[in-house]
Amino acid sequence: MTALLVLLHLAGAVTLLLWAVRMVRTGVERAYGAALERTLKGARGGRFRAVALGAFVAVLLQSATAVAVLAAGFAAGGLLAAGPAMAMLLGADLGSALVVQVLSLDLGWLTPFLLITGGWMFLKGTGRGVKQTGRILMGIGLVLVSLKLIGEATAPLRHSEALPAVVAYLSGDMITSFLLGALFAWLVHSSIASVLLIAHMAAQNVLPLELATPLVLGANLGGALIAVGLTRAAAPAARRVPLGNLVFRGAGAVIALVAVRAFHPTLDLLGQDPAQQVVLLHVAFNLAVVLLFLPLTGPLEPLLHRVLPDETSTAEPGDLLSARVSLLDRSVLHTPRLALASATRELLRTSEIIEVMLRPVMELFETGSKERIKELRRLDSEVNRAHSDIKLYLVELNRGAMDADDARRSMELANFSINLEHVGDLIAKNLLKLVEEKRAKRLNFSDEGWRELTEQHAKLMANLQLALNVLISGDHESARDLIAEKERMRDLELRSQDRHLKRLQDGSVQSIETSEIHLETIRALKQVNSLFASVAYPILADSGELLNSRLTESG
Repeated sequence: MTALLVLLHLAGAVTLLLWAVRMVRTGVERAYGAALERTLKGARGGRFRAVALGAFVAVLLQSATAVAVLAAGFAAGGLLAAGPAMAMLLGADLGSALVVQVLSLDLGWLTPFLLITGGWMFLKGTGRGVKQTGRILMGIGLVLVSLKLIGEATAPLRHSEALPAVVAYLSGDMITSFLLGALFAWLVHSSIASVLLIAHMAAQNVLPLELATPLVLGANLGGALIAVGLTRAAAPAARRVPLGNLVFRGAGAVIALVAVRAFHPTLDLLGQDPAQQVVLLHVAFNLAVVLLFLPLTGPLEPLLHRVLPDETSTAEPGDLLSARVSLLDRSVLHTPRLALASATRELLRTSEIIEVMLRPVMELFETGSKERIKELRRLDSEVNRAHSDIKLYLVELNRGAMDADDARRSMELANFSINLEHVGDLIAKNLLKLVEEKRAKRLNFSDEGWRELTEQHAKLMANLQLALNVLISGDHESARDLIAEKERMRDLELRSQDRHLKRLQDGSVQSIETSEIHLETIRALKQVNSLFASVAYPILADSGELLNSRLTESG
């Protein structure tokens, strides 16, 4: 096999590994994302709890980077201080190392079962949870397949004439090897995939342990760089968290590299198998980083504030949004298809503003931030302006010659724009008013009532993304899923009402005090969800799958 063919096979196997790891993470996020976010918010209970929660969620998501982005978002929203958030990331790094340990085991016998079961659940399942669980199982199965392919692709390298010279040079230059490991992990955006690749190449005797060691340490540094890059445009409060983690992992990696270079420790205590030695080195390193730097998360916090101080800007969020150039292109009004695409893009931008307004509502019920409420209300004026622009644009478009399909699409976009404007009003005038009322009266929801509200809000956010997918693609199956989710949201509202009334009967003081706010909130969330779901009606009406009325025909 030629060198080019070997590299091609190896690149294909690594690409499959990256895609499979992402597939698992996507399935977990879609099926359990809201529950994981609620879990991570529990990190406020202390740094040791933050480490444990970070490790737990990283194992489920198979990504420390995903945890880092979530923690940064919580820090930006004021739900987590930088210290506990950094402790969470230390735990997440350890959790991702444990994922490497599990995936490095000989689980080839599980591969057919995972692929068959996962494929059947994804293709034949009806509920979102079943489908996403199938996605997760298939992703794990494909990870195992990719690892086998990596082993097969790297086997010919053992007989390469050029490889010994390259390995000899890199083994003698630990700094270059360290930087190469960091660069590769950053490029593939996955320390898990990087360490698994190094371990399998070590198992094939392609990489000696003296070279694999600095590569693994470098991969840990590269893994910390990923979250720093992903949050580079975020607020300072969000950027401090991954930066602090980079300081800890970077310092730990450099200390470990210096120790290895100075003392040349043996890895025999970690086992006899080279792959297992590499993986356990990765786990031991991350465990050592937790133990060494966890006490320093507090002292580092004020230093990060000095490096990244909070921005003091006089610009208003609404003004910043209003200054953005409209995506409505009047030069294409003579071409209906292009004009409709332009209106769709502007609707998507409006939907992004709606998402910015809707996402922090549950956080505001906890924090009651007056400034944040004012900012979100200012965004409603931008939604109103965008709606007016879209409406006038479509009116002008309809003055020209249009076929029946384009005219129908124009009407659908206008109706969805109206619904988005109504959603903005529901958030600004209903939900935020309820937030203010709760804060003014210093009330607290019961634990059960709060879980019901956060569950409904999480489903609403997921349905918003599904609605936007339907708007863009016009996909029939997605439209059916969206209407099915509307029915599930209605069931959630009814169950929450019944449980709330039961708590009132039982004399729950918190439920009695927050009764009106609780009921008004679940009603508003359901109304918003119904407005999102409206985008699916025209698609299902065209196929004859939408009933004109729920009433049965009279006999």
